[in-house]
Amino acid sequence: MKKIVQTAVLALLVSTAAVSCKKKNNDAELQASTASVIATHPGASVEVVDGVAHLSGEFATPQERDNMINSLKAIPGIKSVHDMTTLAPPPAPVETTSAAAPDNVQKINDALKDYPGVTATEKNGELTITGEVSREQARQIKTSVDAMHLGKVNYDYIVK
Repeated sequence: MKKIVQTAVLALLVSTAAVSCKKKNNDAELQASTASVIATHPGASVEVVDGVAHLSGEFATPQERDNMINSLKAIPGIKSVHDMTTLAPPPAPVETTSAAAPDNVQKINDALKDYPGVTATEKNGELTITGEVSREQARQIKTSVDAMHLGKVNYDYIVK
């Protein structure tokens, strides 16, 4: 009887050892496997816990994020991917107005009506002010034009 119990215990130990020796991917190995996938997107990061990949970071498009998730799911040993990512907001439209726009030229010419012989014109896509002015008038013109916040203006007038 003692021999039967010993044999049964030994069989139980051998079967337990055989099951526990079966190759399992641990989280550290899976984390290392995800490094090459994540390297393609510098803003992303992954943490593997119990075979589940937790993806975080910011992606420009949903398609880019979905491609990353599918790449992570393709790694043997990853059970699932928990998506904790965000999408980047779309870039705000940039409104650009040229200082040489026709309405800006008209605004400056209206401001220059008190200075005879001084005009604003568009030359090569840039706004240029020409004419003959005194030093005091040049200062006043520059101050009033700068207050309009039109961008780059060339002051090509002659100061006498």
